[in-house]
Amino acid sequence: MRHAPLLVLLVAACASEKAQSPFPPAPALAEATAQPSASPAHAVSLLGRAADGGVSMDYLGYEATTDTVWAPGGNTGRVFVVDAQSEQVQVVEGFPTREVKGRVVGPSSVTFAPHAAYVGNRADASVCAVDLSTRKRAACVTLDVPPDGLAYVGATKEVWATLPRSKSIAVLAASVSGLSEKVRVQLDGVPEGYAVDLRRGRFYTNLEDKDETLALDLTTRAVVARWKTGCGGKGPRGLALDAESGLLFVACTDGFVGLLLERNGFQVAGLVTGAGVDNPDILPGPKRLFAASGGTGMLSFVAYDDQGRLRLLRRLATAPGVRVVVADKRGKAFAADSAAGCLWVAGP
Repeated sequence: MRHAPLLVLLVAACASEKAQSPFPPAPALAEATAQPSASPAHAVSLLGRAADGGVSMDYLGYEATTDTVWAPGGNTGRVFVVDAQSEQVQVVEGFPTREVKGRVVGPSSVTFAPHAAYVGNRADASVCAVDLSTRKRAACVTLDVPPDGLAYVGATKEVWATLPRSKSIAVLAASVSGLSEKVRVQLDGVPEGYAVDLRRGRFYTNLEDKDETLALDLTTRAVVARWKTGCGGKGPRGLALDAESGLLFVACTDGFVGLLLERNGFQVAGLVTGAGVDNPDILPGPKRLFAASGGTGMLSFVAYDDQGRLRLLRRLATAPGVRVVVADKRGKAFAADSAAGCLWVAGP
C-alpha cells in the first residue's frame, strides 16, 4: 500500500555501428582562465539543522510557474521542493526506496507539465505524477527497467524517459487520468542526458558508450541525425539547449562542446570547466551556461554568443562531488551536494 504524501516545511540552513561524423574532429577545448569570484556560494540544507546525513541526488529540476527547484532525494524517499527566492524547503514524501548493492535508491529525476511534476524512481521503476498545487502524489506507471532522465514534451503531451539499462527510451502518454506507455524506442547505445526542441520537433540524447549525440523526431521517433561529440572514452553526459539560437551544448566530463543545429551539428570550440561535470543547465535569454565540476568542487558561470563561442565569467567554490546544477529564471544557480545533503546556491 502506498502511503499518502506528507508535506513538511524545513528550515533552509546548512551546517550498433558508429555513424560517420558529419563534421571534422572536435577542436581542442579552450582552458578556463577566469579566477574564482569573491562572492561565495552558500549552502541550503535539505534535511534541516537537527538532521544529519546525505541526500543522494542525480537530476534537479526548476519549475518556473511556482518558482521552485525540485531535488529528488533517492535514499530518503522524498522530493525536496525549494522556493527559489526564500530558499525555504518543503518535502513531498511517500516514494518507495530499496537497497541495491549496498546503496539505497529511490526518486531520482523530475520533469514538469503545466499542472504536474513527474518523478522517476529507480526503486520500483515507476514514474509518478505530483500535483503542482497540492504537492500530492497521484497516479504512477511502472516500467520494466528504472528510468533515468525525464523530459515532458508539451506539443504531444508526452513524457520521454531514458532507459540506460535497456538502451531505449519509453514514450509515456500524460493525461489528467495518469500516465501510460505508448511506445518504446530502441537505441544502439546507452542514453545519457536529454533536451527537447519544440522549434525543430526533436528530442536530443547522448549515447554515453559511443561518444555520440542523437536527434530523434518527436512525431516519428526515428533517429534523424547523429553527431560525434569528441568527449572521449568517458563519453558525453548532460545536454543544454538554446532552441532560439540553434545551439546545443554537450557536457563532457570536464567541460562543454557546442553544436550548431542549423549547420547539421557542426561543432564549434568548447570550454574546459574542470573534471567531474554531469548535468549542466542553460538560461537562453542572457545566454548563460552553468556547470558544476565535482572533481574540482567549482561552480562555473559561462557566457556564450550566437556562434556558440564560450567564455568563462566566474567560478565559485562548492564542494568535491558537486556535479549537477539547475538555474532559475533569474540566473540563480542551485548545485547538488549529495554527501552533505545540501544545495549550493549562487547568483542573483
